[in-house]
Amino acid sequence: MAANTVSLKLLVDSTSQRVLFAESGKDFVDFLFNILSLPIGTVTRLLTKHDLAGSLGNLYDSLENMNDTYIQPSANKETLLNPVVPNTTANVPPLLPSIESPKPVGIYRCGNFYNKNCLPYVTTDSTSICPSCKNVMNQNASVVNPKRKDSSTADDGGYVKGVITYMIMDDLVVRPMSAISCITLLNKFNVKDVGVLEEKTIDVGMDEGVKLLKASLQSKAVLTDVFIEKKASKNGDVTGSHSIII
Repeated sequence: MAANTVSLKLLVDSTSQRVLFAESGKDFVDFLFNILSLPIGTVTRLLTKHDLAGSLGNLYDSLENMNDTYIQPSANKETLLNPVVPNTTANVPPLLPSIESPKPVGIYRCGNFYNKNCLPYVTTDSTSICPSCKNVMNQNASVVNPKRKDSSTADDGGYVKGVITYMIMDDLVVRPMSAISCITLLNKFNVKDVGVLEEKTIDVGMDEGVKLLKASLQSKAVLTDVFIEKKASKNGDVTGSHSIII
């Protein structure tokens, strides 16, 4: 497997040229779930760079190119153009271009340690005034997320556990893999001849990651749209051809 790629196994109906489902470990599922944590500004920035953002790209460019003369003094364009991305991305496979915020957001608290009424207040602006004692809130504070002391299970990061295999449907429904679910799915798609099924293993890299992000916003057949190449038939219709093997 190439660097910064995730292996994905597809089960393809060769007759209809559609992906029935994909089989993967925790890495690809972590990547998919992490899409839900991305701010819309970050998604637009990623897709704009690849000419995939549609009208949202125009909206993004409009704000980026707007002169600061027209921006409210209390507003910061960077909060929309480069929003803060959750720290959990550090444990997710890097299948998207860099999405880190250019400047980390600082957290500040009141320096009046003797007033308990000041303790609940924090701010991201070091010039803010404490609502309780009216002092400037310019003392650095750290955000911590300590592990539970009663936790006896190992945590290898990301979102899901890595002890099992996961099934990802064409429309990105994710569930634990099982023999029963496979049989149920074949019945659902009315597959009578298992001979038409093809198993294809691919490596998903950054290009595919961006395409998956785009397709997840507009399609109910995400895996098919991204991994099955479409060709025009003799009568002009677009039909499936074959999976793109990385």
